[in-house]
Amino acid sequence: MFDLTLIGIGTGNPNHLTYQGARAIRTADLILIPRKGENKADLVGLREEIITQVTDTPPLIAYFDIPKRRVDDGYLRGVDDWHDAIALRWQKAISAHPQARNVALLIWGDPSLYDSSLRIAARLTPKPQTQVIPGITALQALTAAHAIPINDLGAPYVVTTGRRIRDEGWPPDATTAAVMLDGECAFQNLEMQDYDIWWGAYVGMKEELLISGPLADVSVQILETRARARTDHGWIMDIYLLKKRVI
Repeated sequence: MFDLTLIGIGTGNPNHLTYQGARAIRTADLILIPRKGENKADLVGLREEIITQVTDTPPLIAYFDIPKRRVDDGYLRGVDDWHDAIALRWQKAISAHPQARNVALLIWGDPSLYDSSLRIAARLTPKPQTQVIPGITALQALTAAHAIPINDLGAPYVVTTGRRIRDEGWPPDATTAAVMLDGECAFQNLEMQDYDIWWGAYVGMKEELLISGPLADVSVQILETRARARTDHGWIMDIYLLKKRVI
């Protein structure tokens, strides 16, 4: 039997790791690191760099390949099957090291916000005792980079996905929406003149890119910058905040 610790590592900047997270890395017997293909090898390297920076003697590392997600049987069914497949990869990697009692994963952002690590952990057999160590979320990093509050005075905000913006449009009754997991720039489906945007990619990292302004004025710049950055790096992680303009 083993304990599992999910450690939030912010957006990839080693300085985003909390003292609690660093301590959990140092006390882990085994750390699992996902591989997502050659074009995303930087993501492996960043995790390795974080481990090296906070340890004198790095713990044992086990690498596993992320399976591809099916898209031919509906979104939710495809994600559910994908999580099953990832859980099997975790299980196999952990089983290869039966001496490990404290197993950890370094989670981009925060394990509680649009991340499925907890759902995958629940599929493990036997089910481990799971601890979550929060990190700086991409949303925090974005608002800090632009030096803006996320909400209007006394007002709520919505955190949603690009898929929902694309399929359902602007969230009802919302004046502010943080949009995550948007690989298709779903803001193109909105009436652009009605919104302001604060966009960021690789937020908090040395590659950080930031663009803000009226959506109608900067949308093309975002599309071009995003495409160029993805080509240059082989991957991109971005997030943006939209506010409805008061007319």
